[in-house]
Formats: sequence, C-alpha cells, structure tokens
Amino acid sequence: MDTKIKNVIARTEWLGHDTFKLCDDIVIYTDPYKLKGELTKADLILITHDHFDHLSLEDIEKIKKDDTAVVGPPDCRDKYPDIIPINIGEKKEVKGIEIEAVPAYNIDKDFHPKGNKWVGYIFTMIGVRIYLAGDTDLIPEMEDIKCDIALLPVSGTYVMTADEAVIAALKIKPELAVPMHYGTVVGSASDALNFKSALEGKIEVHIFEQI
Repeated sequence: MDTKIKNVIARTEWLGHDTFKLCDDIVIYTDPYKLKGELTKADLILITHDHFDHLSLEDIEKIKKDDTAVVGPPDCRDKYPDIIPINIGEKKEVKGIEIEAVPAYNIDKDFHPKGNKWVGYIFTMIGVRIYLAGDTDLIPEMEDIKCDIALLPVSGTYVMTADEAVIAALKIKPELAVPMHYGTVVGSASDALNFKSALEGKIEVHIFEQI
C-alpha cells in the first residue's frame, strides 16, 4: 500500500454506518450519525443527502463549532439552512479541501431516486483522492470515478449489496477499498467480510473496527 494511503488510514476512524472521521490539519466528518463518547470538533462536515441517518441535526450539533463548514446537496437546506450547497459535477474548495460532488442513486429501488440529485464525494486529503460513494447502487457513473481510496456501501436493501460493491470496486480500481453502510441500520460485518474475500488478490480491502 502506498505510504500516503497508509497515512490517511492511520488518521481515519470509522464511527459506524457512513460516518468517518478524518484528521489532518483539519477534522472532517462524513454523514455523522449516532455519535457517542468524547468527540473532536469538526472543521468540515460532508453530508450526502437528507435522510435521518445521514443528515442528523442532533449529531451535527455534537461536533459543530462556530466556524464549522457543512456541505451538502441543495435540498438539505430545508432541514439545515446553514449548509453550503453543492451540486453534482460541481467542485469547491472548502477549508482548504478540494471537494467534488458525484452522483449517488438507486437503480432498482426507490429510496434514493436519481431525480433527487443526491451526492457522493471525491475529496483530497494529504494528496490522496478519497471517494465517499454515499447511498447508491452500482451506477454507470462509477466508470468515471478516479480515486485512491473508495468508501463503498455493502449492505444491500437501501444500497449496493456486497457482490455489487465488488463489481463497483473492480470498475473504479482504487488502491484501497473500504466497506461501509453496515452494522447500524441494515447489514452486518459478514457483508464487509464477503466484500473483502471476493476482492482478495485483486484490490486491497481495509475493514475498520467501529470506534
């Protein structure tokens, strides 16, 4: 594994579901949900869409400080007016972090319609491009994703299954794939293990222990 990627993983914690905390010069949280314990305050929060387990006002308040920037798709402003809106295909620099919003949607179910224009993100930390897929199925746009680390949902029901996430990883070809979206609302550790097993010898997979 590349040294830069190792450095990012060493500075990253998985807090369950789609919530990651990444620490460098600034502290980034993704979709904070069901946070507990002593919490480092956030400089930047990335929200993928407005469902309760991704845009949790209670959890944002636990980690927010006066100058925290919260980024999300425009319809999230209905629940959180202070959000910095970002549209699919748009790139922004927020808190010194390069952020690009990419599509995230369902193909064979109706939980995350394409028309809602909800997002995943590609953002760069310590020179490493990280893809946070958001709540999505295996979609054609993944062919165009270029990243070093891919954070992919694996639980099925509302998102890709582990088998579909394997196909996604093989299309994206990251240096490292990380399973997420299991163990809280739906899915279990077995989904992550099946994902890792299927990619053995093809793409390196890191499974975080939940903090």
